[in-house]
Amino acid sequence: MSNTFAYAAMSPTTPLVPYQFDRREVRPSDVQIEILYCGVCHSDIHQARDEWGGSIYPMVPGHEIVGKVTAVGSAVKGFKVGDLAAVGVMVDSCRTCKNCQKEMEQYCVEGMTGTYNTYERDGKTIAQGGYASQIVTDERYVFHLSEKLDLAGAAPLLCAGITTYSPLRFAGVKKGTKVGVIGLGGLGHMGVKFAVSFGAEVTLISTSPSKAKDADRLGAHKFLLSTDPEQMKAHDSYFDVLLNTVSAPHNYEKYLSLLDMEGRMMIVGLPAEDPKVSPFALLKNRRSITGSMIGGTKETQEMLDYCAEHNIVADVEVIAMKDINEAYERMIKNDVRYRFVIDLKKN
Repeated sequence: MSNTFAYAAMSPTTPLVPYQFDRREVRPSDVQIEILYCGVCHSDIHQARDEWGGSIYPMVPGHEIVGKVTAVGSAVKGFKVGDLAAVGVMVDSCRTCKNCQKEMEQYCVEGMTGTYNTYERDGKTIAQGGYASQIVTDERYVFHLSEKLDLAGAAPLLCAGITTYSPLRFAGVKKGTKVGVIGLGGLGHMGVKFAVSFGAEVTLISTSPSKAKDADRLGAHKFLLSTDPEQMKAHDSYFDVLLNTVSAPHNYEKYLSLLDMEGRMMIVGLPAEDPKVSPFALLKNRRSITGSMIGGTKETQEMLDYCAEHNIVADVEVIAMKDINEAYERMIKNDVRYRFVIDLKKN
């Protein structure tokens, strides 16, 4: 066993507090990582506060993890001590189903094992995440990270990055594709960066006029204020792809009208309330709504390599672990541009 220092939620109604626990011993296929940075995802709040139900306590959140390898198991071939490494939203899966065999483990038929707030495959050990000094993970679910990337900015790539990269790739976004990114937050700002880098014509769609300046800074070619009926009307049947990153309750139909022939709205935001959609909103232009969930091991490594090649990282504000509760409150108020990242060495 290896003693680990962390911050944990002990209940849905109390702040996160210092916590110590034991990681498992390094098994033959395991990689042990000293965590240097961990991104703070809005889903950390949802789960720590049991807003999605079924939360398991004590809970150490965090699934945007980067660090250095400190030990490897006897069967590990891809990593050595001292390597930079990363861990994302999942740490295991059944490995044998049709989806796992295609390296699309996020869609494991039995269900993937999340990095935290779940039980490991033994059904009894609580998986604990990256608000911690170290982690031990099977080599298959550990990724190589280029030294070219800013490590703090790279941490959110493990969730916000792959969550937006995967659907844009699936939708075939390329030069000339008209892409609308709905919402400019932790997910949306990554969606803009990726879509622009793929050569698309990118429009940031927001309810807030103040986001126009940042949209321009991030490389978006246009800004569409969704509360302006005239602007929305002018973009009727305009876009090939909409990347919907909004997690607040909103009207899907309002945005579906923006899709051109066979356009698709890719859903990556998770509203608390189930949206309602009239079939008539889909019939016109043969529109579709498609969900997308992070990426598998192969695609995640592909994304990280792409980011290193094109120097793409998240816009982050680095905090100390002790400031996590304040960061949660600021996130709820949308007071972050655009991702908090914990520096595990910062006091």
